[in-house]
Amino acid sequence: MSLPHDSARGHVTGESEFIDDRPVMRHELFADVFYSTRAHARIKHLDFEEVLKTPGVIAVFTGHDFSHNLWGAIFKDQPILATDEVNHAGEGIALIVAESREIAQRAKRKVVIEYTDLEGILSIDAAKRAKSFIIPARKIERGNVETALAASPLRLNSTIKIQGHDHFYLESQASVAYPLEDGQIEVHSSSQHPTETQHVVAHALGLQDKDVVCIVKRMGGGFGGKESQAAPFAAMAALAALKLRRPVRLCLTKDDDMIMTGKRNPFENEYAVGFDSDGRIHALDVRLFSDAGAYADLSTSIMERAMLHTDNAYFIPHMRVVGQVCRTHNHSHTAFRGFGGPKGVATVEKVIEEIAHFLNKDPMDVRRLNLYAEEGGKDITHYGQKVENNTLGRLLSELEASCNYRQRRSEVQAWNSGNESTIRGISLTPVKFGISFTTRFLNQGNAFVIIHTDGTLQISTGATEMGQGVNARIAELVTSELGLPRQTARVMPTRTDKNANTSPTAASSGTDLNGAAALLAVRKIKKRLSELALKLIDIPPEKWASKTAGLGSEPEVDLEDPYLNENDPNAGADWVSGTATYFGICFEGGEAFHPSHPKKRITFGSLVLEAYLNRISLSDYAFYKIPGIEFNKLTGQGNAFLYFTQGAACTEVALDRDTGEVKVLRTDILMDLGRPVNEALDLGQISGAYIQGLGWCTTENLVYDQQGLLLTHAPSTYKIPNIQDTPRTFNINLLKNDENYANVRGTKAVGEPPLLLAVSAWTAINDALRHLPHYRKSYPMVRIPATAENILRAIAPQRFESWE
Repeated sequence: MSLPHDSARGHVTGESEFIDDRPVMRHELFADVFYSTRAHARIKHLDFEEVLKTPGVIAVFTGHDFSHNLWGAIFKDQPILATDEVNHAGEGIALIVAESREIAQRAKRKVVIEYTDLEGILSIDAAKRAKSFIIPARKIERGNVETALAASPLRLNSTIKIQGHDHFYLESQASVAYPLEDGQIEVHSSSQHPTETQHVVAHALGLQDKDVVCIVKRMGGGFGGKESQAAPFAAMAALAALKLRRPVRLCLTKDDDMIMTGKRNPFENEYAVGFDSDGRIHALDVRLFSDAGAYADLSTSIMERAMLHTDNAYFIPHMRVVGQVCRTHNHSHTAFRGFGGPKGVATVEKVIEEIAHFLNKDPMDVRRLNLYAEEGGKDITHYGQKVENNTLGRLLSELEASCNYRQRRSEVQAWNSGNESTIRGISLTPVKFGISFTTRFLNQGNAFVIIHTDGTLQISTGATEMGQGVNARIAELVTSELGLPRQTARVMPTRTDKNANTSPTAASSGTDLNGAAALLAVRKIKKRLSELALKLIDIPPEKWASKTAGLGSEPEVDLEDPYLNENDPNAGADWVSGTATYFGICFEGGEAFHPSHPKKRITFGSLVLEAYLNRISLSDYAFYKIPGIEFNKLTGQGNAFLYFTQGAACTEVALDRDTGEVKVLRTDILMDLGRPVNEALDLGQISGAYIQGLGWCTTENLVYDQQGLLLTHAPSTYKIPNIQDTPRTFNINLLKNDENYANVRGTKAVGEPPLLLAVSAWTAINDALRHLPHYRKSYPMVRIPATAENILRAIAPQRFESWE
């Protein structure tokens, strides 16, 4: 039976502490950000006179108050606070610090600002015309695309438009900064990347890294939106705290958070595909264009992952993907669950659907024909990595059978021929999602494990908890290694003075990296305890240190082999149990024993006490780096990932012919997650990711004014999925797979991959539409998200002709 989330009770009772739940300290101040309402303009005049006259306002800070005002996750191109020019609506200009949050919010309305408007670029098309790009286009290519396209019996050209997507985490960007002695700063931040937050704060304030500590206890959601963009808000709070020598709290309102922060990057992609009459793809030429917003943030890496996932689950012998990141005057877009993967996958799934529509075939048959397979060398990606532990064929076969796909396909066709109120569609799509950071140096983690003399543990890693259950998984990995229940361990808040130079909790690799490091750390201690336990077998209990250490009458137990230096979390471990054994000592049920002396058992707590009294270390640190990541970004070739998480989903939808409303009738998901550390948490991640992806594909529509200022900045205008949007029937199952030898204990990451399965809802919507007479020859061109309005336009385009 799977254990619950370690904070489940606290979340339900309201006892879990988030940033703004921290007790307000004496003399603490509150900050708010004044931001631009223009897309692109020079700041002509800026006056804070009335702001500073407001009772309770303590100070106003601008970008000129920072020692260094530029930051960036990859390129340092973004001001923390804009000074002379603003480059997007929602860009911070000034920090208002007051005795209460309400005073700061009211005071920022009194800022007097005059702009000189400049020409703004607010779309990908405008950026292409202006040649406004972040970096030159990148390319990943295999084979001879032009020749193969020209030789293909059939060919299609088309486009796909994918809009942005807000993270809508429940806890907005939030930081509290405390000034300490000797010019030090302690920052508590709702951040997925404490190390980057520490470094950005130190650089912005002109401090050294040693003088800044960033602490993350938990986040109220992140989804990638707090990977990089938490850092500048922490820097703002820290600036005020350092200057005023008082604690400063900066917690954005939901409206301001949505207006100021970046989203999932919009993409507009073009492609040409060559194929034969069976539906086999011969060549695919894709051009991806993304909207980065005003600054680079993580958009170049997001584009890279989109390029690496444009194959999804399909072997395409001749393939070229060109990616171009566009610079616009929208808010700076950033990481979001799946990174660039969903955009690449949505593109190739539309390619598959269009081929099937053109040939009048079931899309399922076209997918099967092009699936990665071991036979004939069809298991090499377009970037040259072999698809190991490939379960795609099994996933599609088992899901097709378990969800009665063929029968339901016939039922859908029968429904659409005889129903005048709704039309139905069904689609089954796979996913192959690469796990690891594609930037090699990020694939590292470290952990510190302490065993106290009462037999309980404290675990510190670089992972950050945002609701996904990474702390629970790490605790289970560590305690199971020692044969202890999970409640004997506590995973501590992430601190940069305990775990330094960490990578963000992102790319679905939080457990892989930090769990492996924690396992390696506890095994170092386990080895020492095992040798001690073996030696204690031959020592009468009355001569153990617990009876004699105070007297000094017996010699200490000296260990002959106390060290362990290993980078592989599976080395020396039994594959079935996942645990390592040293000196033949078994740890089970809170006891340690040797199989040859089964009656000579010692409780774990007693063994730990004996270790302490014999001056044997009960704490250790370990470092882990993922092996075999050798992707060359210049050539676009190499092993980009440690392994692939794979899955498939079948979604059936009904569209209202009069309103365009979508009802998801049924969704069946089958995921390959290897051997889960905690199956219940993984099932929760699958359902949550799918529903979040469903919002991206159907209801979550970002609307901006002519200056690029977000208008849909609250749940009243931005529709995240509610209970009525979830599938009426929702089945989730896991594929049995004990053969993912690449990762710690055979597990597979779950955070991001299931989100991409929501593409099946979008393709199901298009499947429904293609049953309409006006789509007999052409495939529907419904963008993501397929909102009710977009669907109604597709159902009855003639109704909208007079409005266009």
